[in-house]
Amino acid sequence: MPAALVSSASPTGTSVTGENVTSETVTSATVAALRQRVTQGDTLPLAWRLEQLDRLERLCAEGEDAVLAALAADLGKPPVEAFFELVAVRQEIRLTRAKLRRWLAPRTAAVPLSLQPGRAETQAQPLGCVLIIGPWNYPFHLLLQPLVSALAAGNTAVLKPSEHAPATAALLAKLVAHHLDPAVVRLVQGDGQVAQELLQLRFDHIFFTGGERVGRLVLAAAAPHLTPVTLELGGKSPAVVLADADLETTAKRLVWGKAINGGQTCVAPDHLLVEEPIRQELVGRLSSRITACFGADPLQSPDLARIVNRAQFERLSALLEGARLKGQILFGGQIDPEQLRIAPTLLAVDDPSDPLMASELFGPLLPILGVESLAEAITAITSRPKPLALYLFSRSNAAERQLLAGTSSGSYCRNDVVMQAGLAELAFGGVGTSGMGSYHGQAGFDTFSHQRSLLRRPFAFDLPFRYPPYGSKLNLVKRLLG
Repeated sequence: MPAALVSSASPTGTSVTGENVTSETVTSATVAALRQRVTQGDTLPLAWRLEQLDRLERLCAEGEDAVLAALAADLGKPPVEAFFELVAVRQEIRLTRAKLRRWLAPRTAAVPLSLQPGRAETQAQPLGCVLIIGPWNYPFHLLLQPLVSALAAGNTAVLKPSEHAPATAALLAKLVAHHLDPAVVRLVQGDGQVAQELLQLRFDHIFFTGGERVGRLVLAAAAPHLTPVTLELGGKSPAVVLADADLETTAKRLVWGKAINGGQTCVAPDHLLVEEPIRQELVGRLSSRITACFGADPLQSPDLARIVNRAQFERLSALLEGARLKGQILFGGQIDPEQLRIAPTLLAVDDPSDPLMASELFGPLLPILGVESLAEAITAITSRPKPLALYLFSRSNAAERQLLAGTSSGSYCRNDVVMQAGLAELAFGGVGTSGMGSYHGQAGFDTFSHQRSLLRRPFAFDLPFRYPPYGSKLNLVKRLLG
């Protein structure tokens, strides 16, 4: 996902609430006070954690209409797509509430005969005060979904929403202040400089969603304090389409996954690797689906989100213009500089070094590359950094086994796109340059917890062979311990 720390002008520049919400300053003393709530045990009870989930649920319910309006103001999201963000947080709350007691229960471990009698277990322990930095593309749920896990694990938190979604950031500031205890959660608005200042403070965990470049900066900032970091980044997620795929369903799902949120989704299919015999037919079906979804003029469709700001629009427009000059546009290509809208566009790419293949596109541009076989597709995938998501459209179980054995990715989905990221029960995270660490469900709870190991033994049955002088005890130790 693009960086959340680099400042640029908003396309709207106004708050959906019609008011300027000033942001408080978080200092080391603020973080220490938030951490103290954890260290003194206030956050340990199950009842306290469930109360925080209830507060977040009320925030979603009472703020629903305002959230939809803010997402429309920032990204031009149609109501259905905006509602998905509320659904993601609610699903996380629902799953966490149902499973939290089980996640909190100590996990027993076997004790060998040499340590009997004894009892061993691991126990989830809060980390302390955590920092969560959100992105602009899904500014509501990608800030609050990890917060669900952080609070369920018994932490306090500082939130930094993206300044590139100013209406949502202002609304979140208002909602958080109204629904959450300021002694538990603080929200800080501001640009990249504010984020850098926050990163100089000592937190007990940093959770960042954004781009690879800024992810490296976050990791470097965490190093002096040895603060653990979760990085949810992105990359060029490929979709492999084999000749045995159902092309009509494949086209429907690919167009939806590429066009949702104007293509600004970290797990959207970045490019297609298509077996040559079906390449032309797939292009035709994709073109038909774009028209079916967005009409003859997609720029006028109420169901197509816009590009977030001028800088992102100009980056995508430059790539599109380069492709236009080389005759690569297969379908689409319309742009509206005033409304920052770009139509879903199919592009022919034959050279892996093409500018369209240099980095994550993060927009409604879909390069289509032909391959002779699945083996060639796997070679193309493994020649690049490990992607956040990998997709396969095929009826073949053998093809799936071959693809999974020969590649690595943060997540994988067969015969669909994006949907794997919507499962609260399924851990989500990257690998390599697409990220580190994971969340959703128990994975999120574990991310924001320390699994403390405990061994308890009585004073009785204290075997003497472990103590010096050792003398001739080696043979006995070998017999007992191997």
